[in-house]
Parts: sequence; C-alpha cells; structure tokens
Amino acid sequence: MTGQERRQQLLDIGRRLFAERGFEGTSIEEIAAQAGVSKPVVYEHFGGKEGLYAVVVDREVERLTTITMTLLDGKQSRPKFEAAAVTLLRYIEDNADGFRILVRDSSPGATTGTYGTLLSDIAGQVEYIMADFLKSRGRDPKLAPMYSQMLVGMVAFTGQWWLDARKPKVEQVATNLIDLAWNGLSQLDAQA
Repeated sequence: MTGQERRQQLLDIGRRLFAERGFEGTSIEEIAAQAGVSKPVVYEHFGGKEGLYAVVVDREVERLTTITMTLLDGKQSRPKFEAAAVTLLRYIEDNADGFRILVRDSSPGATTGTYGTLLSDIAGQVEYIMADFLKSRGRDPKLAPMYSQMLVGMVAFTGQWWLDARKPKVEQVATNLIDLAWNGLSQLDAQA
C-alpha cells in the first residue's frame, strides 16, 4: 500500500469509528488494529488521534460548505429552495458518518470548523437573501440574522432527526420543510 493509500485507509477507518463512538470513544489502538498497522504508523501520518480527527472534520466541513454555498447561488424561488433541501438531505443520507461526526462533537479546544460554526457561516450567507425578502415585505431587514438562524436551524435539526428516522423519503421531508418555511414567510406582514 502506498503512503497515500494508507493515509486514506486510516481516514476512512477513523471516520467510521468517530461516527460510531465519538472522539472520546475511539482509540489510536483500535484505528491501527483495524488498519492492520502499528500505532506509530497512525502517529506518522497524523501526529495522533487529534490530528486524524481534525483532518476528518475538516474534510466534512469542506464537503458540506461546498454543497451549501453552491445551493445559494442564483435566483431564489420555492422550487430552488426545495431542491436545496433535497440536496442537503441527500448529503446527510450519503455522508451519514461524516454528518454524525459534525453534529456529535468537535475536536477538543477547537474554535473553528465545528458544526455550530458551519451553521453560523451558512446562516450568514442566507442573511442576504432574507434581508431582501424582509425588505420586500415591508419588514426591517435588520431582522435578517434572526430569520436566517431560524431557517438554518430548522433545516439542521430536521436533518439530524431524519438521519435516525429515515422516513419519509428525502423529497417528502424537503417538500414539507420548505412548505412550512415558505408559507410562514409568505404570511409575514409589515407589523412586528
């Protein structure tokens, strides 16, 4: 096995174990044993469990960030938001281990790259869309940060729930999620 192949093998094993057991419940010994290598090989590639975990988390954050930023480009419409919700739920479905790692825990002492930080970044991108929408409804666009947190939180928590439930189908969850958000937003008036 080449060094690159070994590194990828350790990442795959670490990702699976961190998703199943969390950071604290996973040991270097277990990672090494499942890879069929000694502990020093893991240390050589990542410097330790924290280093391996950091690479796993960084890759998931990058994957999810790329998906979400792409979804926010272009004209905003109900079908686009439904497609975005389906895409995010598919990410959760197809990357269950990575998503579980992001929502379960974060690396000790880390101040960036956590799920909460990622959600805040996404909410920050949604703020611009919300500010325009609120302005079109005669509402104060300064409320956009609050509405953005509400919407992103709704999608994030629904995704966490769906990961365990796996019912109904992704498309149905997305349609209902956007229906709730879209109809709620469409009923906003200039009061409040």
